[in-house]
Amino acid sequence: MSQTISVDLPHQLGRAGARARIESKIGRLADKIPGGATVEHRWEGDSLHFTVAAMGQTVVSRLDVAERHVHAEIALPGMLALFAGKVRETLAKEGPRLLA
Repeated sequence: MSQTISVDLPHQLGRAGARARIESKIGRLADKIPGGATVEHRWEGDSLHFTVAAMGQTVVSRLDVAERHVHAEIALPGMLALFAGKVRETLAKEGPRLLA
């Protein structure tokens, strides 16, 4: 069974700055996944919708960019849902560093 996790990532970049930072880094996401991955993304206003497909799993995510935070929602499929707590913890810890 899938599970959706959500985390708010604080930043001090303003909406446009955070959006630019995310846009500059989204293309490198596939390089961070062992064995390679396919990343597809599209912007709808200040929301980035993206999917990451690797090793037979597809993760659907959305980032809503606001003036002082980015709200992340990640839908973890089946087996990956078992790691939801660790994913949430890692995202909460590492996410703000990506926006710093």
